[in-house]
Amino acid sequence: NKKVAVKMGKVIFVMVDALGYETATKRAGYLEHLVTHNKAAKYKMQGDLPAASRPMYETLMTGLPAWMHGVTMNDVVRESRCENIFSLCKKQGLVTAAAAFGWICELYTGKYPFDPYTDRILDQPRGNLDCGIFYQNCDYPDSELYADGEYLRKKYHPDFLLIHPMNVDTIGHGYGCLSKEYQGAADASFQQIARLCEDWREDGYDVIVTGDHGMDTLGLHGGNEAVQRDVPLYILSDQVKKGDFTDHEISNLQAAPLVCRLLGIPLSEGMIQENQIEMEN
Repeated sequence: NKKVAVKMGKVIFVMVDALGYETATKRAGYLEHLVTHNKAAKYKMQGDLPAASRPMYETLMTGLPAWMHGVTMNDVVRESRCENIFSLCKKQGLVTAAAAFGWICELYTGKYPFDPYTDRILDQPRGNLDCGIFYQNCDYPDSELYADGEYLRKKYHPDFLLIHPMNVDTIGHGYGCLSKEYQGAADASFQQIARLCEDWREDGYDVIVTGDHGMDTLGLHGGNEAVQRDVPLYILSDQVKKGDFTDHEISNLQAAPLVCRLLGIPLSEGMIQENQIEMEN
């Protein structure tokens, strides 16, 4: 019997830290344009709890709730103990990369705590990451972070690339989600995406843009409130039906299975098998 080759895809996953749903709808001009013209899909995604950074990094990468993956707060500093997108990619021989905050390095390379003097540049495979550029300071400019992602894309041609800018979160903590400063930080990040996403698509990548959690008017997050939990999900892919699907809310437990489907790799046993995202036949 002849083996049927499975066609592998490529994915760039942009996780804009603390990007709330309402802010994205107001500020993501180009992505909203693509949705309006039926060139992209948009969903409203409810983050699981707690609406905090490190727990939601692990939830987005594993498809599991915090009670299962065990990263229950930001101070849980260790390697991921569950199957995640990076480990699933490695099992299939795919190349993984991340331009991200140091907590991503801790979770998926097995090196913790993060040391900026030795861990900032990953140019040889370690753990479940083949390459990466990481930062420690939360005010590391988003423009530099997107440039880091472009360097990794062009040099290593990863099959899965995580791009994780932090400025929206940092400024949101200082000013709150309704401030000009927070809205401006979101706008600046979307400008970078608008500049780059056509190059990404031409290079064969499906593109996902979302947030790990939102931000409230006090500059806080972590609790059970819509403004803290609701995030956008934009999908640029010929594998996904295009249009505005925000008339209903989906869970962010769907994010990791979606990435696996776009990559053409098996889901982990713990991931939700039911697909709430409209796929093309």
